[in-house]
Amino acid sequence: MNVEEAQRLLCKKYAADFQPVVSGMKVGVALNIKDKLVPINGLRHTPSGGASGWYIWAGEILSQEPDFFKPLHIEHLKDWEPSIDKFLALPPGWRFLKAGDYEDVWFDASLL
Repeated sequence: MNVEEAQRLLCKKYAADFQPVVSGMKVGVALNIKDKLVPINGLRHTPSGGASGWYIWAGEILSQEPDFFKPLHIEHLKDWEPSIDKFLALPPGWRFLKAGDYEDVWFDASLL
């Protein structure tokens, strides 16, 4: 199964609109993703300009430090953490948590 098929299946499973990130857009990613900490967390705000709205980090704590997230083109995210590709077509307002084989996906209206 290719990435788009996996994304469409996930969106269908949760009755979410399919809204993939357009090539060239950026995600906000925490450097701790490379440390292979768990869980991996993601949330999507409304896209703006060249930003996809996605913010992704690893671990239990979401830091409030202003430089916690770094901009990264979506094409490079798969090199950092390929296991989260299938979540990235969830629309704004959605979140995910992945820890090994455990996955949770939910809508969070406060993100909109």
